[in-house]
Amino acid sequence: MIAQENNDVSIETPITLSNGFRIKNRLFKSAMSEQLADRYHNPTEGLHALYQTWAQGGIGLAISGNIMVDRLQLGEPKNVVLDADSNLDKFKAWTKAGTLNNTKLWAQLNHPGKQVPSFISNEPVAPSALPLEGSLQKNFKCPRALNDDEIVLIIKQFATTARLAKECGFTGVQIHGAHGYLVNQFLSARHNQRQDKWGGSLENRMRFLLGIYQSIRSAVGANFPVGIKLNSADFMSGGFTEEESMQVVQRLSEIGIDLIEISGGSYEAPAMADGVKKKSSTIKREAYFLEYAEKARALSDVPIVVTGGFRSTEGMNEALKSGATNMIGLARPLAVDPELPNKALADERFSIKLRKLTTGFASLDQMVLLNMSWYEAQLARMAKGKSPKPNLSEWVSTLKVFSHLGVYAFRKRRA
Repeated sequence: MIAQENNDVSIETPITLSNGFRIKNRLFKSAMSEQLADRYHNPTEGLHALYQTWAQGGIGLAISGNIMVDRLQLGEPKNVVLDADSNLDKFKAWTKAGTLNNTKLWAQLNHPGKQVPSFISNEPVAPSALPLEGSLQKNFKCPRALNDDEIVLIIKQFATTARLAKECGFTGVQIHGAHGYLVNQFLSARHNQRQDKWGGSLENRMRFLLGIYQSIRSAVGANFPVGIKLNSADFMSGGFTEEESMQVVQRLSEIGIDLIEISGGSYEAPAMADGVKKKSSTIKREAYFLEYAEKARALSDVPIVVTGGFRSTEGMNEALKSGATNMIGLARPLAVDPELPNKALADERFSIKLRKLTTGFASLDQMVLLNMSWYEAQLARMAKGKSPKPNLSEWVSTLKVFSHLGVYAFRKRRA
């Protein structure tokens, strides 16, 4: 834990976690889907190039996109997988590139649960056999409920991936407990309707997450940073609530989590998507989850990262000075301008504006997850050594999605 900070803190102020782990500034690259794995789900040279670009851009701490713990359970076709069958040399090349310029690089560990498109898996798994809801349901199979032995195995898989991440040169790991993936599914009473020790009360529903954390901690040791990305809420009736999220923050703090990133929503209820109505206080303060973070700070001294909405040096510094957050989480802005950290650190008047994306057809925008796929196209450009293209046509990224899915939808997945 760290002590409450004074009002002199800014984005250029280093931060030291309770285990002595030092980060050179307060700028935090939140995870984004890169879709840059090879056919065996190892990182490609393009992934190395992408993270080297961000490292040179001045980010203090970078979180990788999804690294899956089970190669039979992928959220996307080109997810990276880190397990006993991985090529560790390729991971070591990635971490060497991503930790240049005194940048810290953490591996985000994830299991998709039922958020697996139908063309990837005919039998996704989840806490309960409940399908995704709404317009996305037709693209996702109804999952099979996990049995007790399978749950214990997944916990072990998280620990194995964390151990290998440390071996490969990642400087920490982050558990993905947000955005409707498996850990979040266990936490949500809407998605987890089990009647055994893994469901029912919040204490039971958080058992899976706590088991993952404790298993990882045993595998990597007391001084290796372990963080979590956690929903402030699911924004769905009967789902994971803000009050429950606060209790999870408090419990994780008690058992030794090192860093907590706050986010929210899921595929079914995206809290940060363009077009979602925002409160006036959110617009004024830029970030989406500062009010939640302020409440969480009263319960925990563990450093908190707020991700979503930051667009200016002024807004970032004000959030830090208020004490609501200890680090500034950035995602989409870094896909458009990887030099953003250097620019923000050098100019207190710096700001960036992201344009609203649409093909003109709302249903198509949702089908191709335009607010993800357009930014993935920017990452692909950087992976090839090109600069991002802020005026890239939405139709270009949309056509790439259909082209990409066509390759994977009509052939058996290699595992």
